[in-house]
Amino acid sequence: MTLLAGFGAFLSKITTKLGGACSRKKGESVLRGWCDSFVVETDVHFPTDINLLGDAMCQAITLTARWCESQQLSDWRQYRYNLRQLKRLMHHAQNNKRSKAKTEAHRNKIHAQMIQAHQAYIDQAQRHLDKIQTTLTRLLATALGEQLQQLEIEGYLQHAQRQIDQIERRVIKGETIPHAEKVFPIFEPRTEWISKGKAGVPVELGVKVCMSKDQYQFILHHHVIEKQTDDQIAVTMITEAKKRFATLNACSFDKGFHSPANQAELTQQLDQVTLPKKGRLSKKRQPVEKTEAFVQARLAHSAVESAINVREVHGLDKCPDHGIEGFKRYVALAIVSRNIRRIGDMLWQQEVERKRRTIKHNLT
Repeated sequence: MTLLAGFGAFLSKITTKLGGACSRKKGESVLRGWCDSFVVETDVHFPTDINLLGDAMCQAITLTARWCESQQLSDWRQYRYNLRQLKRLMHHAQNNKRSKAKTEAHRNKIHAQMIQAHQAYIDQAQRHLDKIQTTLTRLLATALGEQLQQLEIEGYLQHAQRQIDQIERRVIKGETIPHAEKVFPIFEPRTEWISKGKAGVPVELGVKVCMSKDQYQFILHHHVIEKQTDDQIAVTMITEAKKRFATLNACSFDKGFHSPANQAELTQQLDQVTLPKKGRLSKKRQPVEKTEAFVQARLAHSAVESAINVREVHGLDKCPDHGIEGFKRYVALAIVSRNIRRIGDMLWQQEVERKRRTIKHNLT
């Protein structure tokens, strides 16, 4: 964690404790939590193999042309024109979709045009790749000690070659590309393609964040989930939250956090664990999940959803920063913002109540 992200977590702890002091009712000392995850989108466009090839080629051509300019080589003096031509072919390929025409002859005609447009696009991209490789050989002969620049360009060349291969397989050969082979944004490699089954939201492009919240609507702890699932971080969330807030003694989760190991471990750390089991309930499990305390905790679990729903107001809908460290910093500071706002809301409510009592007292 960077210094600024760590400072954000420290500020969040202070604001949460301040808020708890403001809102805590007399005689109430324990914290009851809710835990859930959501997706913070990264600043990327919707990825397709066509536009990812365009991204990679644009970077490779631009970097190579600028390196040539610094070495007085004229190989890429028309690189802007080359980029415009490539983008024109890319847009032509994007606009040639599979036909839904009723007649087979018309469908075949449109399909042939689509293949032709994609073939022209990847052929032009391949010619540029070959030229870049030749240029790199010349540059390395004249500019020693520029390995970092070479590695950056070669990284984009690898991206481009992979996308050319996938476009050829998908469009020309009619193959289905396995999900594991697909790459999403080349500029934010940690971005994940997340499908949580929400109505109207088929997929989200971003990084998952897990968040725990107490009964006073304060966010106690958060965790940026990198290539993990909810059940893999459930125990970590509670362990870290209890380090900061020792009075946390109950927490509610949804089914995505369940595993037998989590059930056993969390029971040792908390007095009440509301962790519904996935799938059909066994006869042994039914009495546990039908107790009044369990049912009430599940009903109250929607409270954490409300905190997640207001995330857009505090910047947790989309992260404009780049890189995983920038992402973590942005999320930490957004959560601090949310907690400070919550303190302000409570102080405002207390002031309104104080004025109401004063007016009532003056009238009597």
